[in-house]
Amino acid sequence: MAVKVYLSLGSNLGDRLHNLREGIRLLPQRGVYPVQVSRVYATQPVGETPDPREYLNVGVWAQTELAPLTLLSAVKSIEAALGRTFTEGRWMPRPLDIDIILYDDLVLDTPTLTIPHPRMRERAFVLIPLAEMTPDYVLPDGTPVQELLRNPQIQAQEVRVYDADLSLSSC
Repeated sequence: MAVKVYLSLGSNLGDRLHNLREGIRLLPQRGVYPVQVSRVYATQPVGETPDPREYLNVGVWAQTELAPLTLLSAVKSIEAALGRTFTEGRWMPRPLDIDIILYDDLVLDTPTLTIPHPRMRERAFVLIPLAEMTPDYVLPDGTPVQELLRNPQIQAQEVRVYDADLSLSSC
């Protein structure tokens, strides 16, 4: 039975828009079928990065029959296909990063995967596209996404719309 998943895609290395477009295009080949793609957003990197290259980010609602850990393998294979080596380090630039943010209402905590994503509440570039596509969304713990957007730490993060079309018809 298909489940609904929310993925966050980001790129700050190489042709960022191409990397995002290709990442979305490759999802169905791995059993992940996009149903909605947010606008593209430009953001500064978060975390302890020594590299200030700007990210382009999108949110994607998709359907899949893959189990959570199989989904993780699928998105990691897309990252690798687009040149990610997994040796760049946690906060370093990358051609493509795909995070599993939500998997239906599942709450999961394993050594390799935590759902909902453990840092989603701290990242405007995750929450803004989610709210754009599903403004009334409520997290599995009962927290409305709109409540998270009112957090001053989220509001202080610079996230701006990037003029590009990554709608499903363009990928």
